[in-house]
Amino acid sequence: MAGGGFSDKANLKRAHLYEYKITNYFLFACFVAAMGGSLFGYDLGVSGGVTSMDDFLKEFFPKIYRRKQAHLHETDYCKYDNQLLTLFTSSLYFAGLISTFGASYVTRNKGRRASILVGALSFFLGGVINAAAVNIAMLIIGRILLGAGIGFGNQAVPLYLSEMAPAKHRGAVNQLFQLTTCLGILVANAINYGTDKIHPWGWRLSLGLATVPATLMFVGGLVLPETPNSLVEQGRLEEAKRVLVKVRGTPNVDAEFADLVEASDAARAIKHPFRNLLQRKNRPQLVLGALGIPAFQQLTGMNSILFYAPVMFQTLGFGSEASLMSSLITSGALVLATFISMALVDKFGRRAFFLEAGMEMVGYMVAVAITLAFRFGEGKELPKGIGWFLVIIIFLFVLAYGRSWGPLGWLVPSELFPLETRSAGQSMVVCVNLLFTALIAQCFLVSLCHLKYGIFLVFAGLIFIMSSFIYFLLPETKQVPIEEVYLLWKDHWFWKKYVEHDERYGFQKPPTV
Repeated sequence: MAGGGFSDKANLKRAHLYEYKITNYFLFACFVAAMGGSLFGYDLGVSGGVTSMDDFLKEFFPKIYRRKQAHLHETDYCKYDNQLLTLFTSSLYFAGLISTFGASYVTRNKGRRASILVGALSFFLGGVINAAAVNIAMLIIGRILLGAGIGFGNQAVPLYLSEMAPAKHRGAVNQLFQLTTCLGILVANAINYGTDKIHPWGWRLSLGLATVPATLMFVGGLVLPETPNSLVEQGRLEEAKRVLVKVRGTPNVDAEFADLVEASDAARAIKHPFRNLLQRKNRPQLVLGALGIPAFQQLTGMNSILFYAPVMFQTLGFGSEASLMSSLITSGALVLATFISMALVDKFGRRAFFLEAGMEMVGYMVAVAITLAFRFGEGKELPKGIGWFLVIIIFLFVLAYGRSWGPLGWLVPSELFPLETRSAGQSMVVCVNLLFTALIAQCFLVSLCHLKYGIFLVFAGLIFIMSSFIYFLLPETKQVPIEEVYLLWKDHWFWKKYVEHDERYGFQKPPTV
């Protein structure tokens, strides 16, 4: 049995006949595609470090620089509260959420590979403009191009990885996106740590090096194969079968190919995939995959820490170099956590990671809030011991997020949509994710200023709510073939009432005895 919640073997279609080997061709394709995550990660990591650099602030935000110098020995929650500064960070994500709808069209009609190439090119141009910026307008234009690149990359890469992976290993393979995202964050923080010492143009080097992962992704994308699912969707059946044979490492792919063709026939009948996503039969995918999980992933508060880790640690009384080192430590925790998740998520399942880590994260946010409430206030230096205690707590929080909401926030939605709404659904995932990313980026510093330590209690409450959301509404998807995940809804206590009369499921409710 394919696993993960099926109770009737007759409903498994042909999944039990699938065959595969882990081939070098498959590994190459997945690693190259996964580099798309490094674009997202590099920007997440580099933004907060650059906005804490004195040379950057003197060039573009002299008022903040003067405020920072005037209160150099004062731990003030409001030190970096400036909406134009946060717009530098959030403009990228507003651009990304708009571009993802264009990415949906390209991904559905031209293929996953085409979106990856467009995303790499746009990100490259954004990196060049940001590095050469002489005014805020150039900064924002560069950020918009970076955002378009992330919109295309985040739309296509998780789909590509999920479609290329055999069901048994789909969790680990899809998390290559999260791994490269985390590595991008780690590399960006390491670069910021070094460039902070290069005056007065170190910040330009940090921003300009975004062109490196973009170049690698573009060059790699030129030799990437398209996914069999996408080729079938485009009507290129012979090519699709050849790629499937090569990716799976066996000629015995007739069962899997037949399921792909069947799913594609259903997909071609859908002329308006976004409208179809709103239909009653797709309510589970809409609520869980397109709206709930991507929104909640940002409401954990994790990206606030990633965006503003250097700024936040400076606000809490760390010096510039110490704050960059602290953010380097937290980004290292993300990489470690991703390896843990990749190794274990296909064994223990998605729900277990969501729920166990969620409870840990609630505790860590409460601990941060209590510590700041008693030991930190305006005009008071934070004791070094308490400061490093906070670094350890945030490290543990990042470790919990990095094995749960971080990777699973991309993995689970990419598993939930049937082929006919997959590109539209992934666009919604990226759009909602980037919308909440932008809102958090824009609002965190002002919220920190006004709510003070209470902002961490808000995040704790949200994490408890989202963990309850997962507990009651998400069925386990581990090792379920991607074209058969929709069958899980018929046995779910809540979602079955939305799907039980849909002929797509090919079952009738048994008569009452």
